[in-house]
Amino acid sequence: MAPGGRAAAVAAFAQRVDRLTGNLCQVIRGKDEVVRRALTCMLAEGHLLLQDVPGTGKTSLARAMAASIRLEWNRIQFTPDLLPSDVTGVSVFNQGTGTFEFRRGPIFANIVVGDEINRASPKTQAALLEVMEERTVSTDAVVYPVPRPFMVVATQNPIDMEGTYPLPEAQLDRFLMRLEVGYPPAEAEADVLRHEKDGATVSHLAPVMEGLDLLAMIDHVKTVEVAPTIEGYIVALAQATRQAPEVRLGVSPRGSLALLRAARAWAAMGDRPFVTPDDVKLCASSVWCHRVLLHPEAELQGRTSADVVARAVQSVPVPRNIGT
Repeated sequence: MAPGGRAAAVAAFAQRVDRLTGNLCQVIRGKDEVVRRALTCMLAEGHLLLQDVPGTGKTSLARAMAASIRLEWNRIQFTPDLLPSDVTGVSVFNQGTGTFEFRRGPIFANIVVGDEINRASPKTQAALLEVMEERTVSTDAVVYPVPRPFMVVATQNPIDMEGTYPLPEAQLDRFLMRLEVGYPPAEAEADVLRHEKDGATVSHLAPVMEGLDLLAMIDHVKTVEVAPTIEGYIVALAQATRQAPEVRLGVSPRGSLALLRAARAWAAMGDRPFVTPDDVKLCASSVWCHRVLLHPEAELQGRTSADVVARAVQSVPVPRNIGT
């Protein structure tokens, strides 16, 4: 790309990021970092898992992301009695034609908001695996692709264990990022109350861009350069998590690829045409913590996957020359 064309693409990308961020912050107040990471996940074409206690804005953030872009989006309320066909779709016999017709489920949307995903049965959770990874639904030997862009934004409550089914490792690995929203600062919470009286809620949020704009942003992220030294740095970090004595399952190669994608999106949002070690380090926790499993003894001692990832980031030498 010519320098002039590159500069125009960067400027257009930055303007769209500002519009999206501003729109989300109308509803999600005091959580600029969470909003930025959620957008990073979207631009990396990944799936997002929002995990926190009730009432912290998980569903509001998921709905705000869907409402900010003029795309088709569906919401699925996961319950123990939800069937896989309720998510993916079902074949129905058409008496007029004498054939079976596939009626698409709510998963066929650009953005799918899944509320309390850990309340779905393991069978229903498993039905999501192919869709999230392969972006297709297979039924009756026919493969149906989901639209692009495609993103699942799921929420779960880690406190309430009754009536829930913990997501297995294979399912967790399909999420590019896991974020905790957390409680807002006092001033931001007061701002939420003030704007609630004014009626500024997710339902009143207007889209600020078209689906083609989002696709252009995703394509722009893919132009961000990654030096071989950065690739080696990510591999070294992943190996450090696997070698930690308290770890039962370290970061997989899929996790390394996920961190690379997230770092490219983070760099693009910082108006950089290349990935730096800081981009990798800043994304590591959100991308890897849900992928690292500890031995039960380590968990009883109060150790966490976040400790393992943080120690890996601190112990692995940062490459000095990122241009080669």
